[in-house]
Amino acid sequence: MTTLNSLEHLDPARFDTPRILKKLASASRCLAELKGVAAAIPNQAILINTLGLQEAKDSSEIENIVTTHDELFKGDDASQESIDAATKEVLRYRQALRRGFALVEETGLLTLNHILQVQEVLEQNRAGFRKLPGTALKNSAGEVVYMPPQDQQEVQRLMGNLEKFINGEVPFEADPLIKMSLIHHQFESIHPFYDGNGRTGRLLNVLYLVKEDLLDIPVLYLSSRIVQTKAEYYRLLQAVREEDAWENWVFYMLDVVEHTAAQTIQTIGAIKQALQDYKHRIRAKHRFYSQDLINNLFMHPYTRIDYVEQDLKVSRTTATSYLDKLAEDGFLLKQKRGRGNYYINVALTAILTGHQQEPNAE
Repeated sequence: MTTLNSLEHLDPARFDTPRILKKLASASRCLAELKGVAAAIPNQAILINTLGLQEAKDSSEIENIVTTHDELFKGDDASQESIDAATKEVLRYRQALRRGFALVEETGLLTLNHILQVQEVLEQNRAGFRKLPGTALKNSAGEVVYMPPQDQQEVQRLMGNLEKFINGEVPFEADPLIKMSLIHHQFESIHPFYDGNGRTGRLLNVLYLVKEDLLDIPVLYLSSRIVQTKAEYYRLLQAVREEDAWENWVFYMLDVVEHTAAQTIQTIGAIKQALQDYKHRIRAKHRFYSQDLINNLFMHPYTRIDYVEQDLKVSRTTATSYLDKLAEDGFLLKQKRGRGNYYINVALTAILTGHQQEPNAE
């Protein structure tokens, strides 16, 4: 079994290669541009909510927890009893993201206690770090390819060292994006929880970037790119364990950051354009226009009458009237689901799903 060392055993100078430094420069430029673009959205909660849903879907898909955009947007709240188990699990990912972001904002740190709280929201239990041996990582053929630390005290020791590394208590002269890559690999290799390690580890990526002030809000979600390159992701994770191939792993992660940041810039730009279009056209046509209404329509890809009631503090009759009129004008698509109606933001849903056509009414 491979012995897992703490990250301070690595020499930061090994990442000062022309190949890595060139990729680091381009990834950092894209990330800085993303930070500025995200700051230009007046209500940043819109991005956290909508892009957080997308990340929740993609990150869960890596773990074979699959739901559709339709189910996800229809649920939008993990407490709803009517949605299926997979969708509830995906929605809890977004709740865990919000919890982690609040903790980092409050403290400026990313501690073991924070990580435990994130995983607790994600998995809905307080099992904490692994106390029993037996966890093994297997390939698609069922063969054991990696055995994480099995001893409870070793898991605790390695996680304690990782906490110090994350929060700068260990001297390590490397760019935060390189450190993020190392932290992610180390966390996945420790595999500290009985369940939820992959999703918790991917949440830590963006929370670390917020902690390092490379982002103001958690909007860089790497899971979509990891889904697209899943085989390469797992191959390179394993190559570090077997061949000490840290350089290839870091280059891969920097490339994922660059690709995802560029893609997210485009997505935010499209959301901003759609938001302004809806704002101007609704304001020109309807006296009931308000910024709260626009926020509602872009916070919830599928909004409901009760969401509008709560957000705008209007009666159910008034909320229904607003939404029906917007549906008549083509801003929303009204769909009957069970005993209630959903009002689909046509433009926003097309952006988030990658579809240019309007959803079909049932």
